[in-house]
Amino acid sequence: MTNIPETGRTPRVQTRLIVIQILVLSLLGTLGGRLWYLQIRNGAEYQKEASGNHVQQVVQPAVRGSILDARGVPLADNETRLVVSASRTDLLKQKDDGKAVLTKLAGVLGLDPEEVRQKVRLCDAKTPQPCWNGSPYQPIPITDEATPRQALQIRERAEDFPGITAEPEAVRRYAAPGKSNAAQVLGYLSPVTDDEIQQAKNTDSPFLRSDMVGRSGLERQYDKELRGKAGVTRYEVDNLGRVIGKAKSDAAEPGSNLVTSIDARVQRVAEYELDKAMKAARQQFDKITGENYKADSGAVVVMEAKTGRIVAMASAPTYDPNVWVGGISAKDYKALTGKDSDYPLLNRAIQGQSAPGSTFKVVSTAAAVEAGYDFNGNYPCTSSYSVGGQVFKNFEGENFGPISLGRALEVSCDTVFYGLADNEWKKDGGINPKKGQPKDYFFRAAHQFGLGKETGVDLPGEVTGRVPDRRWKQSYWEANKDAWCKTGKKNGSYVEKIAYENCLEGNKMREGDAINYSIGQGDTLVTPIQEAVIYGAISNGGTMYTPTIGKAIVSADGKHVTEIKPKPHGRLPVTQATRNMMDEALAGVATRGTAAWKFAGWPQDKIPLHAKTGTAEVYGKQTTSWLATYTKDYSVIMTIAQAGTGSGASGEAVRNIYSSLYGVQADGSIDNKKALLPTPLKSLPKIQADGSISAPKITGDPAKDQEKVAQQVNQQGDTSQGGNQTPAATTPTPTTGNRNTRRRRRGTRGRRTTA
Repeated sequence: MTNIPETGRTPRVQTRLIVIQILVLSLLGTLGGRLWYLQIRNGAEYQKEASGNHVQQVVQPAVRGSILDARGVPLADNETRLVVSASRTDLLKQKDDGKAVLTKLAGVLGLDPEEVRQKVRLCDAKTPQPCWNGSPYQPIPITDEATPRQALQIRERAEDFPGITAEPEAVRRYAAPGKSNAAQVLGYLSPVTDDEIQQAKNTDSPFLRSDMVGRSGLERQYDKELRGKAGVTRYEVDNLGRVIGKAKSDAAEPGSNLVTSIDARVQRVAEYELDKAMKAARQQFDKITGENYKADSGAVVVMEAKTGRIVAMASAPTYDPNVWVGGISAKDYKALTGKDSDYPLLNRAIQGQSAPGSTFKVVSTAAAVEAGYDFNGNYPCTSSYSVGGQVFKNFEGENFGPISLGRALEVSCDTVFYGLADNEWKKDGGINPKKGQPKDYFFRAAHQFGLGKETGVDLPGEVTGRVPDRRWKQSYWEANKDAWCKTGKKNGSYVEKIAYENCLEGNKMREGDAINYSIGQGDTLVTPIQEAVIYGAISNGGTMYTPTIGKAIVSADGKHVTEIKPKPHGRLPVTQATRNMMDEALAGVATRGTAAWKFAGWPQDKIPLHAKTGTAEVYGKQTTSWLATYTKDYSVIMTIAQAGTGSGASGEAVRNIYSSLYGVQADGSIDNKKALLPTPLKSLPKIQADGSISAPKITGDPAKDQEKVAQQVNQQGDTSQGGNQTPAATTPTPTTGNRNTRRRRRGTRGRRTTA
C-alpha cells in the first residue's frame, strides 16, 4: 500500500501548479484590465492619436498684411524671393548631423560654412546669434537672397543636399519709401517659438510652427491683425507615407493691412533733420567739458495737435529692419546689441527718458497759478537764488528784474521758478511736513499733465518717465539706503556727498529737491512722446489725446474697414484763461525769447509758432537739448543727448520740419505746392474693388529738397531780435549760444538747468 495519490503527483508538485495557475490568472487579469483601459476607457483618445499617424499636414503660410502710410504708400510689405532652407530634423538623421551637407551648401551660396552651421543651431540662454529661435521642426531659412542659378543647383542635385530646399516664398520687405526708414516704429519679425505655440494653443489666435511673429514696433502691436491665418491641407497616408486620400483642407486667409497716420515724406524729413542736427552738434566745441559734443542719441516726434495721431517719429541711432529678414547675421546682431552699439533697437521717442530741463516750466507755471500766484504778477528774476550755503544761478547771471510768469517762460528765468517752488515747499512744512497731506501743487500738477505714467501710444515697450514726489522718494530710499550709507562721505567727492545726504534723509523732500524739480532737473524724467501730448494739448485748448499711429485696419479684400478713432484721455489742469496766457508766452519764446534767434523771419502772422527751449544737465555727461514746439496743427518735439542747448542744437532742425510741412521758403513766403502736409490728412487712402489700396509714388528725397531752402536761410542770415540772441551763419551754428559757456555752481542736492 502506498501514500502517493492516484494522480501520481506529490503535494509539493501540486502546490507549485497552484502557484503557477494563480500567477497566470493574475497576468491574464492585469492584461485584461490594461486592454480595457486602452480600448474602452481611453479608446477614443488613442484612436484619434493613431489616426493622426496616418495624416500628414501641409502648411501654406498666410500672406502677412502690409503696413501703409497715411496716403497708402507701403512702409512694410512682402516680396517673392528664392529662399534656401534646411530641415534640422533631416540633418540630425545623418551620421555627421549634416555638417558635410551644410559645408557643401555654403560653397554653393558663397557663404561662410561656420555661419551656415550656426544658423541651424537652436537658441538658448548661452547661445549667441546667429541661431534659430523658432520651432526645431520647421524649415530654417539659410538665405532669402539665393539666385535662380543657386536654387537650380540645389534642386537638380537633391541627392547631394538631403534636408535642403530652395523655394520661392513671400518674405517681409521694409520698403523705405523716399528713404524714410521708420525702423523703430515698424519693428521686425522672427519665427514663433515652441513656448509661444503652447501659450497661444487655446486662444482665438493660435500659432503654427511656420508662423513669423512681430517682435517690436507696429509688427508686434498689430501682429494678430497682420498675421492672417495659414492654410492647412491634411492628407491621409499609409505606413509607407504614400498619399491615399485628402482628409481636409483649410484655405489660407491673408492678413489685414494696417493704414497708419505716418506720412512717409514727413518721416524722411524728420529723420534727415535729426541726423543732420546731431552731426552738426558733433562739430561744436563744449567749453564746459573741453571737447566736442558727443550728440550720441536723439528723437523727434511730429504729432497732430487735435487728434494725437503721429505723423512722424524718428529715433537715432537707427538701423535697417531688413537685416532681420531671413535671419540676422552675427555681425549685424552685434552691431544692434553690442556694448558699443548705443542700442539702435531702442525707440527713444517712447523709451528714451531724461530730465526735461526748462520745457518742464509749463507744468510749473500751471502749478503756480493753481497755488494762487497771479500769472501777470511781478516775480523777481534775479541773477541767482541762495538757499543756505547753496547758490542756484540763473543762466549766466542775467537779471531781468520783476517779471510776469509769461515773461519768465519767454526768457526761461530759472530764479522765478526757484522762488515759487521754495515758497510752496516752506508752506507745506519744509523737510518735515505739517500734519495732514501737504498740498504739493508742483508734484500734483505733473501727474495731472500725464507725467509719471504711459501715454498709451500703440507701440510696445513705452516707459513711464518719473515724477520724484514724496511717495517715489520713500520707495527709492528704501531700495537704495544700504548702498548710500555704505559709500557716502560727509566731506568726500560730489557723488559721495550726495550718497551721504541720501543716506540720512533721502526719503524726505529737501529744499534743493523742490527747487531743482521746478525747472525740470533733479530726478525728473520724461519722454518725447509725453511732451508731444502736453504741448499738443496746449495747442488744441487743453485736451490730452492718447497718441496713436494705427489709423485703420483694412481686410485683405477691402470689404471691412475698422477705423482707429482719436481718444482723449484728460484735460490739462489749467483754466482757458491761463492756457491762453501760456499760449501767448510760448509764441513770445519764438519771436523775442530763447528760440527767437532760430526762428527769425518765420511767417508768424500766417503760421503762429510757439516754442519752449530746454537744456538739461546730466551728471557726468554733456547737456541734453530739448525743443518743444507747436502750431495750430502740429506739435513737434526734438531732443538730442549730449548736444548743447535746446535752441542751439535743435532749433534749425525743428524749423526745417515746419518749413517742409507748410512750404515755408527762405524768404518767409509760403509755397503751397511745396508744402508736404499743410493740414493734417483726415481721409483714408482709396480702396480698390479688389482690395488693393491706391498709393501715390514718392519721387526724389523730400529732405534733400528742404535742405536747399534751409541753406538759403543760412546764406541770408538771421536777424537777432532781443537779448541773448545769436545771429545765424553759413556755417553750423554753435550749440552753446551764450548760455552755457562755463560751469555753473550747483548745490550738492540736485542739478540745475538752462533754457
